[in-house]
Amino acid sequence: MRILLIEDDRKAARLLARGLQEEGFVVDVVHTAEEGDEEAFVVAYDLIVLDWMLPGKDGLTLCRDLRQRGCKTPVLMLTARDALSDRVAGLNTGADDYLTKPFAFDELLARVRALLRRSEIMRPVVLAVADLSLDPQSQRVLRGGMVLDLTHKEFAILQILLRHAGEVVSRSRLAEQVWKDDLIAIDNLIDVHISNLRRKVDAPPAAPLIQTVRGRGFRLALADDGVVGHA
Repeated sequence: MRILLIEDDRKAARLLARGLQEEGFVVDVVHTAEEGDEEAFVVAYDLIVLDWMLPGKDGLTLCRDLRQRGCKTPVLMLTARDALSDRVAGLNTGADDYLTKPFAFDELLARVRALLRRSEIMRPVVLAVADLSLDPQSQRVLRGGMVLDLTHKEFAILQILLRHAGEVVSRSRLAEQVWKDDLIAIDNLIDVHISNLRRKVDAPPAAPLIQTVRGRGFRLALADDGVVGHA
């Protein structure tokens, strides 16, 4: 099981990560909402442990942003705020559980395990079109039974295209969801990553699936679509 810990108190983060690792979990640690935002989108975590009080964008805002972009990973919110209104606010933004500081590590561990049991029941299905499949949980991508070695960005782009197979995904949407940036800043990067992704996903003799819709964006062909070239 892989956990993302977002905590700006480096000493506390180090202690929590060590304790969870000793219990057999793989733990990635970041210290800002911006870092957590990127990691949560490009890596398929089983759980996010999120501190409310972060520098810059706070944990509450990050949780809301993740949910608005479709992230379904369970979130355990950590905070020193113990008022009922604060707990309600945390849960209303999409957090699955709420733990008030200071807390005993055993209680944190119990809540982590409870959320993971729940997420096992709700494990995301494998996304597939034709002979292309992507497992969001294991981050394994197959084409024609062969494993594809994708970068984090390539995986994120392909996951978006698969989730919206048959639909046009605009460049601005890719810019926002993959790079968290405006289109002008990374337009050329999108072309580079799409080109690299096509080279891996649509390598001959496989039928091409990734299409360019001129002036609109990109589209992943459905299994019953006719084969089209790379516009």
